[in-house]
Formats: sequence, C-alpha cells, structure tokens
Amino acid sequence: MLITYIIRRILWSVPFLFVVSLIAFALIQAPPGDYLTTFAATLAQSGDVVDQERLELLRERYGLDQPFIVQYWKWISGVLVGDFGISFEWQQPVSNLIWERMALSVTLATSTLLFTWAVAFPIGVYSAVKKYTLGDYVITAVGFIGLAMPSFLVALVLMYIAVVFFGTDVSGLFSEEFEKAPWSLAKIGDLLSHLWLPVVILGLGSTASLTRIMRANLLDELHKPYVTTARAKGLSELRLILKYPVRMALNPFVSTLGWAFPQLISGAVITAFVLSLPTSGPLLLQALLAQDMYLAGAFILLLCCLSVVGMLVSDILLAVIDPRIRYR
Repeated sequence: MLITYIIRRILWSVPFLFVVSLIAFALIQAPPGDYLTTFAATLAQSGDVVDQERLELLRERYGLDQPFIVQYWKWISGVLVGDFGISFEWQQPVSNLIWERMALSVTLATSTLLFTWAVAFPIGVYSAVKKYTLGDYVITAVGFIGLAMPSFLVALVLMYIAVVFFGTDVSGLFSEEFEKAPWSLAKIGDLLSHLWLPVVILGLGSTASLTRIMRANLLDELHKPYVTTARAKGLSELRLILKYPVRMALNPFVSTLGWAFPQLISGAVITAFVLSLPTSGPLLLQALLAQDMYLAGAFILLLCCLSVVGMLVSDILLAVIDPRIRYR
C-alpha cells in the first residue's frame, strides 16, 4: 500500500507542477511591459540613448513579441529536456546561474531545519513536562522574543557585535580566498565554519514556534487515558513519555517539511541581503524586479518541486510515526 500511495502522489504532482508553472509564468509577465521595457527605462534614467530598433531586434530574438502561450510553450518544452533558457539580464544560460545557488540554499535550509528540530524537540518536551516551573517560564519568554524579532534584525545585531567587539566579518558563506575557488574539501570546511551563524539566525523564529507547538501538543496528550493506563502498568516516566505522548505530539515537526524548504529558501531574502549570502533568494528577487522571466520562472518551478517533494516525504513520515493515519 505504501508503494501504491507514493506512485499515486507522484503522478498527481505532474499536473500540479504543470498548472503551477503556468500560473508562475503568467504572474511574471503580469506587470506592464517586459524585460526590454524595464531595460529601456533603466537606460533612460541613466541618460543613455534608447535605440528602439535595437530593442525591437532583441524582442524578436528572445520571442517577446510572441503570444503568451507561445512563450510559455517555448520555455516549458526546454525545461522538460533540462534547458531553462537564457537569462536576459545575465546573458548566460539559466542553469549556470541557479544550480550552485540552489545547492547552497538547500544546504542552508537543511541545516536550519535540523538545527530547529534538534533544539525545539527537547526544549518543548521539557517545557511541557515541567510546566509552570521557572524553566518553563524562561523558555516561554525566550520563545516569545524569538517569535517577535525579525531574522534580519538579529543578523544586524550579531554582525555589529562581531565587528565591534571581535573585529571579524561574519557575512557571507565563504572566506574571501574561497569565494571563486573550485569546490574542494578545504572549501567545504570553510563553508561549514561560516554556516552556523545564518543557521542560528534563520532557525530562531522556527525554533521558538515549534517549541510552543510541541509544548501545547504534548500537554494535550499527557492527560489522556492511554497515558494514565500506561503509567498504571508500571512504565518508567521517561520511557512512558517518549514512547506514547511524544510520538503523538511529533506530527507538527514532520508536517512542517512540506513548507519549510521553500519558506526557508524564498522567505529569507532580506536576511540573505544583510548577510551577503550567495543563495537563491536575492537572485530570485532581482530576476522578478527585472522581469527576467526565464530565470525567475526556473527558481519558482524549483521551489514548487521542493514543496511537492517535501509534502510527499511529510505524508509518508506521518503515516509511519502515527498509526492513526492511513493511506486510503
């Protein structure tokens, strides 16, 4: 039944991705004009002469004079064979621009997710088991602060502390000598040494939120009859909590997989700008502002793919950890 469920979900994702790609492509082209209109406006603002004949030639070359459905078909048919088109602004294949940034974004999102789970799970369990104690009040206060503070503000404060008190620059994901260097073990080690700060910053709000959810769900489970029955049978308190109520309260952790990846990748744009992170968020925003439809469309399509994969993994894990959930 599990294999059938997975196959059915994958088959359903194909028309979903098609519809999403069509909507995304339409939204990119929704603002008035196109990339060349934006390009001409930028030239005019800087005082350069706008050659209308050249713009028309470029519009014909890129197919911007074609109807919407023709442009979409030209793009999506290329995507199916691995060709995401040419970036108008960067004048190079989109695939050359997105893969390294997407790889760094997925690495950062995965690390943030693992950090969030590793911190929120034990703290949430402790806060529920030791409710209304001093530790619970401290965790609650810190959690509210974490929820209230924007991640970019935390980034600015930590950068200021690092520069003023420690004389070091904590922006970026690589040291200066490794930014343009080819991938090697030394570059991976340098990445790991810089990765912890954005992970902590981006994971602060999610950790606070999941801690509160874990506490609330576990408090609901701790007083149910099956817990009382298990305790009456002589199970130790630690084994009892971990085996039954914690397992039932884990659902929010697993269910966040569906939206955590795309949210961390696309939702950390301001933080990525502040920390000068070479991730996909700033490039996606730049592509949207410039109406670089092939570059922006590729990012949006990949984010949708991450959402579909995340939801599939989330549903499968939910069915594994919670016997109340059935595939049918």
